[in-house]
Amino acid sequence: MLNTGMQLRLGQQLAMTPQLQQAIRLLQLSASELQQVIQDALAQNVMLELLDDQGHANPDTGSAANHGRYNERYAGSDGSSTKPESSAHSDTPTVSTHGNEQDWDYDTHTVSESQRPREASNSYERSNEGAQTLQEYLVWQLELARLNPRHYAIGRALIDVVGDDGYMIDDLANVQHTLRPDVEATMAELEHVLATLQGFDPAGVAARSVAESIAIQLRQIDPNTPGRETALLIAEKHLELVANQQYISLRRELSLDDDQLSHALALVRACNPRPGAVVHAAEPHYITPDVNVWRDSAGWRVEISEQEKTRLRINEAYASAIKKGADHASLRSQLQEARWLLRSLEIRDETIVKVARCIVDRQTTFFEHGDEAMTPMVLRDIAEATEMHESTVSRVTTGKYMNTPRGIFEFRYFFSSHLSSPDGSELSSIAVRAKIKKLISIEDPRKPISDQRIVELLAVDGAHVARRTVAKYRELMQIAPSNERRRTSAP
Repeated sequence: MLNTGMQLRLGQQLAMTPQLQQAIRLLQLSASELQQVIQDALAQNVMLELLDDQGHANPDTGSAANHGRYNERYAGSDGSSTKPESSAHSDTPTVSTHGNEQDWDYDTHTVSESQRPREASNSYERSNEGAQTLQEYLVWQLELARLNPRHYAIGRALIDVVGDDGYMIDDLANVQHTLRPDVEATMAELEHVLATLQGFDPAGVAARSVAESIAIQLRQIDPNTPGRETALLIAEKHLELVANQQYISLRRELSLDDDQLSHALALVRACNPRPGAVVHAAEPHYITPDVNVWRDSAGWRVEISEQEKTRLRINEAYASAIKKGADHASLRSQLQEARWLLRSLEIRDETIVKVARCIVDRQTTFFEHGDEAMTPMVLRDIAEATEMHESTVSRVTTGKYMNTPRGIFEFRYFFSSHLSSPDGSELSSIAVRAKIKKLISIEDPRKPISDQRIVELLAVDGAHVARRTVAKYRELMQIAPSNERRRTSAP
């Protein structure tokens, strides 16, 4: 028989307050994402204002509109405003967030305090607006070609199937079907108009294969250029031999000596295998570092990036004004939200700097000697050193970047798996990959070193790893095995 009743139990449960939820959410945002949050807050909360570099309220930000809405709330029945005086020079602390790229004017050696990384001016062009696509560029040339309406329509249909790399992504039969019933084009007409497109800029565009694209580019070279005809023959019939570096077979097929083959291959290699990329350049992705890392007489220093900062604060004049009345519950709520936001931003900056300093302390050898000196490190190491939870460290290191004398690196770049050596020492996988890459870069192309030989050379350098590990890292770096790297000739 089912018995019903009430029981009282005591227990503990973790409850996340709205403030904690906001702090965690801000912590995992990148600099650009945080900037958007700041702009949204300025647009919605009249208690926030953004300061310029001189510490004055910036009238060009969303705070100006906020103040207008605030004035409406405080306008009297006669239309007069009771707007308080602005407190531009308030002692309220400011909190910082986002900015532009940085500029470095010093080397990797010790520098003085005056030689710290300077913040670049806002001279970088950050948008790619107005950039012309490859298709638009081809249509513009098509309109200048003065074709009859029929051939113009065929040309537009062909341009529609030219991909971003400059190659046809559909065959002529499908284009012919697409034109129907408006234009009943013959295959000869399609070939004729396609040949016209292939004469457009950039050279090699509208080709149906890499071989055809290279041949188009070669035909635009002066016919008296040494090796041109041989290069055309290689592009049309023997491009696979070049790709596989089978130069002996190529020389035997074409009955060439070393000089003739060298001239022809130089012309082939000078061609662009992706002609469309010249026009259809990918929109640049800009990275905004969160911290600066530099070295002075006292050692390595870490500081929140000045350019990553925007100065956000509470307008104390408005905050003081609402204390005088009892009818502004919504404004008091906004004031509380503004204070939570400022505190969350402070926590974010403090946490990022704390983690960054710990990373720099553990990776000092990397900053001084490069990838080969990388120390093995995982999230747990930083979590224990900073007395944080691993999940918090994971949030901090995702999408955050540091500007260093060796370049801009994501925090996660410094974390790598541990490799144990027979002598009990631990190696970083990044350091091992760097050593492998260095050994291969200085090898004799006629006698490339094998994976086993790399293992032996690494052991001499104190890095004891298995051959399968070398093969795995080589493949991750997209480096071919020794038999494919071998050059029987160096034309």
